[in-house]
Amino acid sequence: MRQELPHIIPSPQPEVEATFSGYQTTHEFYYEVQQRLEFQRYCEWYDAEAKYHRQELKKMRGELNIFRWFLRRF
Repeated sequence: MRQELPHIIPSPQPEVEATFSGYQTTHEFYYEVQQRLEFQRYCEWYDAEAKYHRQELKKMRGELNIFRWFLRRF
């Protein structure tokens, strides 16, 4: 049985390892690019949301505070 094993599982050849190494490097590079783009999109979204909320807060501070009227009666 052990004599048949080399025929069933061939040993990896150097050009296969080099090809796989290139593939792995390329895959990791594109994964990193994708992660950075997603993070950049998230940062842009977060910045837009923060800007929107700051505008809303500024608008709310300029409005009449009706709740204060109820607090004065107590």
